[in-house]
Amino acid sequence: MAVYRIVEMGEPVLREKARPVPKITPNVIKLLENMAETMYEARGVGLAAPQVGVSKRIVVVDAGDGLIELINPEIISQEGLATDSEGCLSIPGISGEVQRAARVTVRALDREGREREYEGEGLLARAFQHELDHLEGILFVDKAQNIKKT
Repeated sequence: MAVYRIVEMGEPVLREKARPVPKITPNVIKLLENMAETMYEARGVGLAAPQVGVSKRIVVVDAGDGLIELINPEIISQEGLATDSEGCLSIPGISGEVQRAARVTVRALDREGREREYEGEGLLARAFQHELDHLEGILFVDKAQNIKKT
């Protein structure tokens, strides 16, 4: 496995709408594994493929209960509102308050190509929404209030 370089704000790939994954290939599996290793090495909670320079709809998240791999994810339901502080591996040294849904359900493919649904609240819901924003070319600073250097 390998640790990728995390691209930072200003790189065009972070503002592009990521492309769907048409087929799960050995290269997609390798990307998932390397993204997870990169996320853990950087002490992140989530990582989207555009953050490692790859315009694909792939996300890895670990909010403390184990690794979740999402291929072609979409939020299918959300409820409530919650505001909390966020940061981003692609925008080091900056944080801000972001209002997001308190609970979400995400539908995605797993590495075997099976459709799965994941429910999240708290940090997991926030991580899902933050990472799926990356797939749309949206950064947390686009939605944040009280942005500050950390």
